[in-house]
Amino acid sequence: MAAAALGGATFVVQARDLVVALKTEPTSMDPQYHALTPNIQLSQTLFDAMVCADPDLVPKPCLAQSWTASGNTWTFKLRPGVKFSDGSAFTSADVVFTLDRVGKVPNSPSSYKVYLQKIEKVEAVDPLTVRITTSVPYPLLPTNMASLPILSAKAASGPAPEGKTTTELNAGNGLVGAGPYKFVSWKRGSEIIFERNPHYWGPAPAWDRVIYRPISNPAARVAALLAGDVDMVEDPPTDDLERLQKDPKLTVVTKASNRIIYVALDQNGEQTPGIQGTNGKNPLLDKRVREALSLAIDRHALVSRTMSGIGTPAAQLLPYPMFGASKNLVTAAKADPERAKALLKEAGYPNGFTLVLGTPNGRYINDSKVAQTIAAMWTRIGVKTTIDANAPAVFFKNRDAYTYSAYLAGWGTSTGEMSNTLLSLLVTPNKEKGLGTTNRSRYSNPEMDKLVVDSGGIMDDAQRAAALAKASELAMADFAMLPIHFEHSVWAMKKGINFQGRADQQTMVQYATPSK
Repeated sequence: MAAAALGGATFVVQARDLVVALKTEPTSMDPQYHALTPNIQLSQTLFDAMVCADPDLVPKPCLAQSWTASGNTWTFKLRPGVKFSDGSAFTSADVVFTLDRVGKVPNSPSSYKVYLQKIEKVEAVDPLTVRITTSVPYPLLPTNMASLPILSAKAASGPAPEGKTTTELNAGNGLVGAGPYKFVSWKRGSEIIFERNPHYWGPAPAWDRVIYRPISNPAARVAALLAGDVDMVEDPPTDDLERLQKDPKLTVVTKASNRIIYVALDQNGEQTPGIQGTNGKNPLLDKRVREALSLAIDRHALVSRTMSGIGTPAAQLLPYPMFGASKNLVTAAKADPERAKALLKEAGYPNGFTLVLGTPNGRYINDSKVAQTIAAMWTRIGVKTTIDANAPAVFFKNRDAYTYSAYLAGWGTSTGEMSNTLLSLLVTPNKEKGLGTTNRSRYSNPEMDKLVVDSGGIMDDAQRAAALAKASELAMADFAMLPIHFEHSVWAMKKGINFQGRADQQTMVQYATPSK
């Protein structure tokens, strides 16, 4: 127990309830429906995976104690004595059920099939042994397993092809995992409540209950913290950070993340929404136009001013030296508006054109402000840009319906490896194979595709990293999408709480403990 004075009152931090203000409400409790950070951070608190990733995304044993590879065959030895939150035993049958369900979940906006690359067969050898056969030797399998929380086959089975449906799981029906907490309730727009899992196989979590409250407005989150209504908040306003860091009654934790904020550009065909003044053409199909838009962006000024320094200007989609990032793409290029104007003229747009830039408002740090800054920079080179900012749920619905010619979004690489980023965002979409699951720009580059897909069969780490780095260089040279900056994550909390931030930005309450 620890005490702290805050705003004239004394608050006592107890190992009973932890109230967390979320910047974005999850879209689903189904751990296989939408690979979105607000969903993932909650599902990985309710469910454990065979392999877990530590705060720096290093894989470690979890529900699987060990694993070995022989050619195309991986053998996972499961942890004995593990129970789900309903008290039932965890066995290999639950792993088989979980991996089989992934491809059956309908209408997934960002499918978890991307983590099942190369898997041909999953077998329960005995209650504590799982054998996975891949089409080629596949070094990424253990890393990918960290993104696939294990469901209880008994609890999540049902008459639908996927067993319990996403709607049923959202209501808590079948939402049974082997993680440190268990689901209690979800009142949309109000609060989500978890309780300690009494059957948890690992160290008992610190809090009896965790109460999540979605508060999309950053200033309102801080106000709730200062009023004592919540114990911890995600992403306080960047303009307030200096004040909060100096407040002796608060603790502020920062962590450099691998989340790339990028601008995607529609490259599917001549018909594209949101662009006018081009005689019906899609100018984004022209590499010179994409390069011009990139050169117009002063990433260093944007991070310094709009982000108050809470970020790193980006030259590719994963920060070097993370696995597969190119050492040749460490420093973001300087802005060159005059060169940008010359490229537009060369491409046949001497007077520019008009463009609508889509953006969420409240999903990423200062997202709509960043979009406004980019719009102003584009307007200066003749691409007269307005923004269409929407609440995250509306934005993602629009994005998935290909409403935008250009949009700002982010991607956190849960595996810490470039293959995940490229397979999701830029490899040519192939729904059946789980490729390009979030490639809403519909970019396609067969040479890059081959490098990325083939890298999955390269067992030598150095060779695999080199192949991915080359793929990254190809994509960036083609201005396939425009990397803007890598976010730095920030959490603010009452004194008396210790919290370890994560490179994937997830607010996982198992990493929050009361001070001793």
